[in-house]
Amino acid sequence: MSSKFHFLVVDDQDIVRSIVVALLNALGYTRVSEATDGKTALQLLQTGDVHEEPINFIITDWNMPHMNGLALLKTIRVTEGLQHLPVLFVTSESSEEKIIAATDAGVDGYLLKSNLNADNLKVIISNITARKGRVRCC
Repeated sequence: MSSKFHFLVVDDQDIVRSIVVALLNALGYTRVSEATDGKTALQLLQTGDVHEEPINFIITDWNMPHMNGLALLKTIRVTEGLQHLPVLFVTSESSEEKIIAATDAGVDGYLLKSNLNADNLKVIISNITARKGRVRCC
């Protein structure tokens, strides 16, 4: 099943993107694209990435230049053809206010960077896909 997923990892920090990609790869998810901010992520979602495969799962940070993760999430939720995409925040934003804002905007999962590891990522991806039913892919 993991080969059906094409993740988009969005974070302005190279090291964080590398860690998330490495964890996804370790979990068997090998179709992964990257973006450095929400604006670039939206362009990839709307025009396709270099692999020309549809992206069907987004992992994003909150704090980024040009377009932050919350603005990206809100745009995804109102954009025809993108609304169904699962969105997981992996962020250091731990305040209740931020978590509520993300939940109100329609985030599917929220993982603090301090808790980021393969086991936690596997569980949260499984929980999101179970709740959303079949994730559109391929």
